[in-house]
Amino acid sequence: MKTFKIFCLVLVVCITQNIQSQEVFQVEVSGTGQPVLLFPGFTSTGEVFKDITENLSKNYEVHVFTFAGFGGVPAIEKPWFPKLKKGMETYISEKGIKNPIIIGHSMGGTLGLWLATDHPKLISKLIIIDALPAMGALMMPNFKSENITYDNPYNQQLLDMNEEEFGKMASQMAVSMSTNKEKHQQLSDWIVQADRKTYVYGYTDLLKLDLREDLSKIETPVVLLGATHPYGKEAAEKNYRDQYKNLKHYSLRLAEGSGHFIMYDAPEWFAEQIKSELDL
Repeated sequence: MKTFKIFCLVLVVCITQNIQSQEVFQVEVSGTGQPVLLFPGFTSTGEVFKDITENLSKNYEVHVFTFAGFGGVPAIEKPWFPKLKKGMETYISEKGIKNPIIIGHSMGGTLGLWLATDHPKLISKLIIIDALPAMGALMMPNFKSENITYDNPYNQQLLDMNEEEFGKMASQMAVSMSTNKEKHQQLSDWIVQADRKTYVYGYTDLLKLDLREDLSKIETPVVLLGATHPYGKEAAEKNYRDQYKNLKHYSLRLAEGSGHFIMYDAPEWFAEQIKSELDL
């Protein structure tokens, strides 16, 4: 009986650990070789990397993620973004992933930076697509991380929106994030399909995060691919230089005329940048 109880306890622990390592995302793996981890942005699914995944998987082991609360992946309790990071650390450890290359768009890029600040030698290369270490500082004057809380009037307004109101907001956001009209419906659908609490509180997590000082810890080479629309090249470059001034090793390349979704607005330029950095 004692042996059986011990067996049951071990089984429960193993099952619990397995659930904890998987619940924060779903992942599709293809190809063999050095691991490449593809992190989509806020509300996006792994489909955002569809056009490069096939080529990458010819020479690399490609892990394409979709995060909890997005694309039909079950939501998790807040704090969402810290749990995402912890889940990724667990995944990399459990899978024995060595020297991964991380390609992250928007929030996915910020997640890659966050991992690199805490694990300076874990990642062999970071390719960051239109992402910043402190989004809140760009959006808010007199930004202070400690002043950002879940309980605020704007968050409540988002939670209270009916489907029609939220859908209109999503459509407007889609237009602002991409110059490619053919992709607007897809971007809007991803926002609408997101778990509402994840959308509200997860974005709060993202706004609260400030990695600017911690960038000095990163040893990994970083490639920044930035968009210039709608503020122009000069403003975009200034924002990047200001926010990344503590990062030791990085190169900045701007996709002129492209909106936030560079892979949709400047697909040939984007593919060429990936090709120039990886063995394709």
